Amino acid sequence: MRKGHGQRTMDADNGRMHRDLQSGIALMTVLWIMMILLLIVFSFSYMARTETLSILSFKDGMERKFTAEAGIERGIAELFYRNMYKNQSVELEGKEVWKTDGTPYTGKLGSGYYTVRITDDSGKIDINNMTDASAIILKNLLTNSGVSAEDADIIGDSVLDWIDIDDLVRLHGAENDYYQSLPNPYKAKNAPLDTLEELLLVKGMTPEILYGSKGKKGLIDFLTLGSPGGSQGTININAAPKEVIAALPGMTPEIADGIINFRQNKEISDIGEVEGLIGANYAQMAEYVTTEDSNLFTIEATGHKENEKGVYTIRATVMISGDNTYRYVYYKSPAALKG
Repeated sequence: MRKGHGQRTMDADNGRMHRDLQSGIALMTVLWIMMILLLIVFSFSYMARTETLSILSFKDGMERKFTAEAGIERGIAELFYRNMYKNQSVELEGKEVWKTDGTPYTGKLGSGYYTVRITDDSGKIDINNMTDASAIILKNLLTNSGVSAEDADIIGDSVLDWIDIDDLVRLHGAENDYYQSLPNPYKAKNAPLDTLEELLLVKGMTPEILYGSKGKKGLIDFLTLGSPGGSQGTININAAPKEVIAALPGMTPEIADGIINFRQNKEISDIGEVEGLIGANYAQMAEYVTTEDSNLFTIEATGHKENEKGVYTIRATVMISGDNTYRYVYYKSPAALKG
């Protein structure tokens, strides 16, 4: 029996609908595949970009680090040059002897540059050789930085108790009884410090006081471990930062500014040269000041890249020997730059 016209039309419509459905499914499949491929491409692109930025950041960081290391080596070279020529009567331009009072010097290196500061540790407070008399400088430094007088006495006496060899407790100090009573007990060292960071174990000391905060310098910037048989409490007035000079007994801000200004143009060869600046207070501080250099220097070098904000800082303490050799006694990389 032959199909009617209506039946043929229905079959044709059904055929078109089936083909349209298949075409729609195929289109959706293609679209999904394209979306997946696009996601894969974007993922690879993002990963590649992230990896590239990471490599560039690592490269820039390493360049700053090596630039800072070059600054440390330049500082050591300048110390040897200083030992040879610091007493020369005439200085040629470009051949000047570097100061060891923290004055910044800059050197170009490739696409970057370094900033170097050298500080003679004789201008800092020698913790390991501090005495009951010279501890007044540490206490003054603390109070000048905002620490209360009571807390300054606690820190000063506790440092002395920490480094001495006995178990006697000073008026505001601490020995084993105090440290053993803490939640995590330990013993007083009763020996010289090995690192300045060890001061965090001493009663009254806090990370904020030691390291500083919000652009404010910490105590660590003005301290040194010295060397055996060191300065016994004297401060080299040629090398001391203003903060240490201001902590000397009998010192005022005006006198400290006068000394800083005086040594900008001329190294003080004898404390008597500035006695006129100090005036009547000279007797109070005379026993605590000297003009003698040491053989221990802190070098702080910062590596920069031109037109970029990031920096890398290294802080090292070197001991210069008489036979034109040196050795590191402290090296921190990276070291935060404060102040």
